[in-house]
Amino acid sequence: MIFATVGTQGQFDRLISTVDRWAGVNGRADVFAQTGPSDYQSEHIRTERFIDPTEFRNRVEAASLVISHAGMGSIITALELGKRIIVMPRRASLGEHRNDHQLATAKRFAQQGRIAVAFTEQELVDKLDQLQVFDKTERLSAQASPDLISTIRTFIESGQFRSESRNASL
Repeated sequence: MIFATVGTQGQFDRLISTVDRWAGVNGRADVFAQTGPSDYQSEHIRTERFIDPTEFRNRVEAASLVISHAGMGSIITALELGKRIIVMPRRASLGEHRNDHQLATAKRFAQQGRIAVAFTEQELVDKLDQLQVFDKTERLSAQASPDLISTIRTFIESGQFRSESRNASL
């Protein structure tokens, strides 16, 4: 099953319509999308505007692939559950968001090699056409690693945190 999600803050018809057309062309009847406050009428995929957090997690867990906007909750849940994810960031220039923070988020995660990113509809179709190429994603731990905790502890104990906070307020 493929699970597409756009979060709850606004419609993202560019992503949903692209997935819908791709599913129709490829005869995929196993696609479910959470569409948010959208009036888009899908032809080939099952949709719900909103689902509760438990159903969201269950759908991610059951999915072989997650397609998402570049929202941190969606990305982290997919990574935590070891799911392959393709992210398409919302773009402010297209009226999909207030600013381009999702572009920055997507680029950063892509640099780490943890997610696939599609910046355009054609890139999304191309990545969906290459589904068999994706490897299973390494699970992201729900807890911080001992190395991260140690690094943060050293940073705080060194006093750098206090001096950086003081300088930031100047």
